[in-house]
Order: sequence, then C-alpha cells, then structure tokens
Amino acid sequence: MSTPQIPDEFLAKVARRVTARMARTDRPFLAERVLGITAHRVRDRRLKANLLGAAADTQLSRGLVPRHLVQAYGAELACADADLKAGRKKEAAASCTRALQLAFHRAAHFDGYASPLAADPGGFTAPLRRSRTLRAMRSSRTRAEQAVAPPTDRPVRILFAHSGNDNFLPVITGHFAQTTGVETRILDTSADPALAPLANKMGKMAALALGAGAEYGRQAEAALRPHLDWADVVFIDWSTAAAAFFTLVDPGTTRIVVRLHSYEAFSHWPQLTGFSRVDDVVFVSEHLRDLAVEAVPGLTEPGGPRIHVIDNAVSLPRFTRPKPPEARFALGLVGVGQVAKDPLWALEVLRLLRRRDTRYTLHLVGALPAPDASPAVRRYHDALSEALAPLQAAGAIRLLGPTEDVPAVLAEIGTILSTSLRESWHLGLVEGAASGAVPVVRDWPFFAGRPHGPRTLFPDAWVITTPAEAAERILALTSDEEAWRKAGHEASEHALAAWDWETVKSGFDRLLLGAER
Repeated sequence: MSTPQIPDEFLAKVARRVTARMARTDRPFLAERVLGITAHRVRDRRLKANLLGAAADTQLSRGLVPRHLVQAYGAELACADADLKAGRKKEAAASCTRALQLAFHRAAHFDGYASPLAADPGGFTAPLRRSRTLRAMRSSRTRAEQAVAPPTDRPVRILFAHSGNDNFLPVITGHFAQTTGVETRILDTSADPALAPLANKMGKMAALALGAGAEYGRQAEAALRPHLDWADVVFIDWSTAAAAFFTLVDPGTTRIVVRLHSYEAFSHWPQLTGFSRVDDVVFVSEHLRDLAVEAVPGLTEPGGPRIHVIDNAVSLPRFTRPKPPEARFALGLVGVGQVAKDPLWALEVLRLLRRRDTRYTLHLVGALPAPDASPAVRRYHDALSEALAPLQAAGAIRLLGPTEDVPAVLAEIGTILSTSLRESWHLGLVEGAASGAVPVVRDWPFFAGRPHGPRTLFPDAWVITTPAEAAERILALTSDEEAWRKAGHEASEHALAAWDWETVKSGFDRLLLGAER
C-alpha cells in the first residue's frame, strides 16, 4: 500500500522536536527510533543530513553512541558527492570533513566499552568506500616517480617525523643515529615553526585533495620540499596529522614509511592520508593490521602501500631487577588514564583475590582518567572513584601516579595486568613481563573472537577472559614464592627473547635500509 507524501517541512519539525527531547531524557532510545524513521522520509538531501547530524551531535555530546551514526555520516557524504558532481569542491570538502568528524567522534570509539568500528569494521566504514568524494580524494594523490633504493655511495638519510608524540621512537632513532652509513634527523610537525600552522588543517587537507585550496597546497609544498629533498627515507610515526600532511605533496623519489599503532585506526586521519604516496605501512601487531585493512580503504586499493608487521621497539634488559618477596602479592597496572585501559576490571580482579587472601594489593601507575575529557569519561571516572574508595580505605590500593622510573616501579610488582578493552601491543605489559612479573592478559574485547589478538601475540596461557579466571591464574602462580618466581622467570625469558630490541631491530634495518645493507 502506498503511503502519502508528508512535506519535508513537517517532517523536519517533528525531527527537531524529537532531537530536543533526546537532549532532555535519560532514555533517548525510543526518540532515536522515531528520528530515524522521520529523517528517512525526508527527501531533501541537505535537510536530511542536517537533521541526522544534529541528532547525532546531541547523543555524542552526552557521551552516547547514536544508533543512527552510520546513517548520519553517510547522509553528509551524500551531500559531499552531490556537491562534487556539481563542481562545488569546497562545499564537498566541507561536507566530507563534517562526515569524518561524525564518524570518528571520540564518544563513539574511545570513551566507552565498545566501538561500532571495532564491532564491524567493514560495515561501519562502508560509506567511506562508496563515497565518490572520498574515492576522488584517494585517487588524486599520485606520484610522478617511484621511490628509489637507498644510495650506496653516501650515507642513507632518514627523517623521523611525528606530530607531537615520539614515545615509541627513541630506541629506533638512537639505533640509527649510531649506525655507520646513516644520517638522521627528527621532525615534530606540531612544533616546527614552518609546519605547525599548516599541518593540522583537516578541512584544508580535504579541499586540496579535491583540487581546491591551491594556495594552501603551495604553502605545504614550500614547507615540506626541503625535508623531502634531504631525505632518502621518511619514517612517520603514528598515522595521524603528520602522515596526512606529508602525503599532500608528491614525495618525488623519497620513500615514505608510516607506522600505525592503535589510536589512529579509530580516527579520521588515515581516511585523509594519501596512501598511494606511501611506500610501506608498518603495524605493531597482526590484529591491528587486520582491523585497519578492513577500515581504511586506501590501504588495499590499487597503488597502495606494502604492509608489514614489526613489533614495537623497546630495550628490555633494564627492567630485569630483583624483586622483594612481598612483591608476590602486588598486582600492577601501568597506564590507567584512559577508559580503554579499564582499571575497573582490575579492581574486580583485586576484590576476588582479597576474598581469599587480604595480602593482595594493586599498584596503579599513571594519572587516572580526566573527568573533564568528556561526559562518558566523567561517568567512568566517577564509577572508578566510587570503586576505589573502600579498597583505598582497606590499604589495598597504591596510586603511584606518573613516573619517569618505570623499571623501579615494576621491581615492586609481582603480577602485571593488561585489563584493556583494546591494545595494539601493550608496552606496559611487555615491560612488566620482562621484569619477572607474572603476566595476566584480558582477551581484549575489541579484538576477542578475531583470527588475531592477544592469544596470537602472547603465549596462550597468559590470556584469560573474565576477572574470575584472572584471579584463579594469579592464585595458582603466586601460591608460594618458588612457583611465583619460576613463572616470573619464564615470562621474563620469553619477553626478552621475543621482543627485546636486539631481536626486533633487524626488521627495522631491512625496512629502512634495505636487505643489502
């Protein structure tokens, strides 16, 4: 049976009322359903996108994931495609930018217990593949020449670039700075006076990739060309603003290498990166590679980069220090400042242990989640504070805060926890294992059930699925001092053999210098 056509103006009025109600109620789910039905009947493309986007903003601002998030950002991409077809490139870039901001809002992927991208990478990002605008952006950034092999008649010049985060670079840069026949430079695009004003302009990047913003393109070319002309290889750590910015210009014969950790896969930056100008992409784990390949179209399209998996670079022997006997009852969680680390899960493990033996304590290393980061983080912070209070009163918690001497802290810890919702590799866990602490790794929910995850990254015996299983593993391996020290020694030996820089560095040598050198 045919349905009568309802004027868009009336539907818009209904949708706005529904959106207003969503902003006031603590149970917005019915309102979201009504909104979806209403917006679906709106025929005007721009009006539909505005209505869905406004409603999505309402939910996201409250730290909630909109049921219609894919529909909302897809509607904005439809506007971008219409503008691009009509030759309105700046308008298309603006709509594309808006769509990416909706799709990768922190409330959807970083501040809660789940992410729609992690749950269904291909489904969540399907509109990104269908969008003519994003396809045009990806296909526009070709290179006139292919990268050449490292020179043999002079030192190889490697530029290490990042955008304000060099946490995982020092071991690598230190190695190549001391390697014969290599010259190195380090560039922070967020701090460089010439680059910083240009290197974080999401909207301008999108416009330039669509053929608009010629002046911005000239500025980017002038700022980057001296670095590209000097370098034989540019290694960009983190697939964030620096990677997107560098790929705005043709690198010539300079080889471009990008390393993607974890955060970036849930952000808009890889969608703005011209991977046809990237020669190699490095992942720190197989499960992150799997997720990114599903979620980022540019990684697998024709002309895309070669893909590698190389473990994080860390020097582990400095963590092997003697542990006092009382460390047997000390659990440790390193890095607790994000919801993704889920310290609440660690508190549940501690409660289960203390029902059996009140000698168990938990050392939390790092700052707690900042309550002003977002409404969702505030809710988590409040729940964490409430859960901590009785354990602190019982003397079961040590809040150690940030520290510059992680080896010293780990020397006092007998069991190292990874309670995270998601990790790419989990440096704190590996360092704890190297120190001789017993590793207990939650089967990270964002990757549980997939072909690769913590069970393929770490020994299977380290990985558990519930707080109860974690408690049982800890009780079994810390039942007496001899058993605890034996388990810790085995963990340390495995960590040093599998992940120490002396083992991993050959992968970076081959990647950046070539097999011949």
